[in-house]
Parts: sequence; C-alpha cells; structure tokens
Amino acid sequence: MIPIPEKTPGNTEWFVHDRFGMFIHWGLYAMPARHEWVKSYERISTEQYEKYFKFFNPDLYDPKVWAKAAKNAGMKYFVITTKHHEGFCLWDSEYTSYKATNTPYGKDLLKPVVDAFREEGLKVGFYHSLLDWHHPHYTVDANHPMRDNPEYIARDKDRDLDIYAEYLYKQSEELMTKFGQIDILWYDFSVAKTTRFEGKGKDQWKSEKLIEMVRKHQPGIIVNDRTQIDQDIKTPEQYQPREWLKVNGKPVIWEACQTFSGAWGYHRDEETWKSVDMLVQMLIDSVSKGGNLLLNVGPTARGEFDDRALERLQGVGTWMKRHGRSIYGCTQAPSEFICPKDSRYTYNPKTNTLYVHVFAWPFRHLFLDDMADKVEYAQLLNDGSEIIMNKSSGGDNLLTLNLPVKKPGVTVPVIELFLKK
Repeated sequence: MIPIPEKTPGNTEWFVHDRFGMFIHWGLYAMPARHEWVKSYERISTEQYEKYFKFFNPDLYDPKVWAKAAKNAGMKYFVITTKHHEGFCLWDSEYTSYKATNTPYGKDLLKPVVDAFREEGLKVGFYHSLLDWHHPHYTVDANHPMRDNPEYIARDKDRDLDIYAEYLYKQSEELMTKFGQIDILWYDFSVAKTTRFEGKGKDQWKSEKLIEMVRKHQPGIIVNDRTQIDQDIKTPEQYQPREWLKVNGKPVIWEACQTFSGAWGYHRDEETWKSVDMLVQMLIDSVSKGGNLLLNVGPTARGEFDDRALERLQGVGTWMKRHGRSIYGCTQAPSEFICPKDSRYTYNPKTNTLYVHVFAWPFRHLFLDDMADKVEYAQLLNDGSEIIMNKSSGGDNLLTLNLPVKKPGVTVPVIELFLKK
C-alpha cells in the first residue's frame, strides 16, 4: 500500500511526477558574499546596507546559462527569490524604488530568467519573502537587523504593519499577473513570538486575503505552508524526514529544500559543500519517502553560478541522464516490499517497476526478502545489463540478485526490477 495524500487546492499532479527542482537565492546579499542573512546577523542598518544597492551590477548575468544547467541536471522546475528578507526586488515593481531597475544594472532581472527557464521546458516558481527589513512600516521582531537598537525600536510606534501588509498584497498581485502562468508560489516565513517581540503570522500577513487573491489570478498554482495556513505542500528545510511526512497522522505532499552548502545565497568562503554522492542520495531518499527535492544555487554578484555549483549540477545531471526513470513518476514503494540494508526503493505505479538504489555496494549478492515470486526481470539501470536472479528453494520466497564484483561506475547504482502483473 502506498500513502495517498488528500487533494489540495492547487494542481500537484505534475509536481509529484517531476520530483526535482532548482531553488535560486539571489539578491544584494551576493555582494557581501557571507550569507543571505548578513544584514540580520551583523545588525547592519538600512543606511549601511545601501552601498550594495548603489554598486549592484550583475554584468555577467545570462539566465539562459542557468536554465541549461538546471535542465542538464535533470531538474523540471525552478523557484527564484523575487524578494528576500532584505527587501530588494528583482523585478520592476511599481510599488517600490528598491529594485533591480534602479541599480547600476538598470534592468529587470526576473522576466529574463522566467523566459529562459520556460524556454527549456521547466515550470516556473516564485519565492517571496513575507519579511522585509527595508520597508519603512515593517516593525521590529526577533529576526530584524535592528532588534538590538533601542532608538530604532522606539520608532515602531510610528510604523503601521497594515500598510506593509497592503504592500505585500500589491507586490504579490504584480507577480501573479505580469509574468504569465506561475506554477509555484513559495512564501517565507512566519516569525515566532519571543519574550521581547511579538511574532508575525497569518493575521499580520492577512494570509487568507493574500491566498484568495493568488488563487483568483493563478487557479492551479501550488502554494506552500509558510503563511501559517496550510495549502498544497509542506517544506522541510535543511533536513531529510525519516519517513513520508505526515500532518495529524495523514500523509501530505512535501518537498525537502536543501543547499549545496550552509548558505542559500552566494557565500564565498563557506566550505561545507555537499558531494555529488550526497546530493544524489538526498534526491533518492526524498522520492523513496514520497517527496520532492528542491536544490538551491546562490548566484554571484556578477550573475553567475560559481564553479562549485556547476560542478555538482553536472555530476547530478550525469547520474540523472541514466537513472531519471527511477525518479520521475516514482514514489514510495508499497509497504509490503522490504528494502534491503543500505538501499532505498522507489516505485513507479504506472509501470509497476521497482527500483533498488544501492548506497553501499555489496559483495556479489543482494538479498530481497519475500520477492522471489514478484519479480519477472532485473537489470542494472545505467546500462540495461541483465542481473541474474536466483530463487530460494527453502520456501522462504527469498530472491538473490547476482551482482558484479566491481561497483558500476556511477554515483549510486540502481537495479530496475520489472514486477509481475
């Protein structure tokens, strides 16, 4: 039996088929290049942060290169930060001067990337921060850069968060009406209450009104869970769930969002980069539990994916070229299939095919319990070569797969099992 999530307002059919997307975090924070939260972490005032706006000029920006890198990696959709917490907008919004068109670069950055990714056949998603550390009416909370500045906090009495909520609404409506069909809207995030500061959630964002407007303009759109009103998908961040994600005991549609390293934005000196092996295993692990993987790239201030990101995207793409059919259209295997040690199952219900992703290559044999009467044919997926099968004569229905001594020359070998009908 495979878990079946309840139907949600958006169209998730393509989403649970495609399984793999690219996240892009890009903004002024690419210039300090020491974390996308640098303004908050270093308590930088808006006046001090202005130097990044004054000199932002991504002259090497070519979104067609980005789109090809995503497609070649096997990604089927992308989500880009239209505005992160710093408040800087990539598009020519009529509601603010704090936007790409007013920097030295002088042009809209959002429309070209939307067009480029669409041209490569990827679906389009927008990330939009609910926070805004630049807006004059955004009040101080536990994440605000000025949370330790008494003079700034004292002026909160003159700030009206309802004015900010209207700004949030109007910008969201721009995004929903000026760029064609948008497939995903990724809001981020509601702020917890602390002993010093009030939190911000659905009442402050006016989330019900916001979502109603979004669905009016984009009826099939997928909306995430971070406005404090659950919609289409849950979004575990920087961890892999132990099992199919559930809410109140019921399975939900979910997507793990992960970084190459410890930051979402470009971080020049960050060195905890994940290997291609780990990234491929994370993708497999997500699909084996009925989820998606949204893998992030933080472009440089000049508008390029850096070499570390490109090398990993290429490595993942090399694996996906030969193993994509163990990911696309696949989900968690039926519960009666017992996965062998150090492996992950994915299952395609339409083709009735089971995939064994072998994380640790065994010596000569892989044993599949209670599978002898279920498998018609087995092969290595990377080259389509046959795997000889032996069925136990002891009556325990054990299936033994006779493997090559040497591990195939791929990141994670996959054995394709064609099940009996």
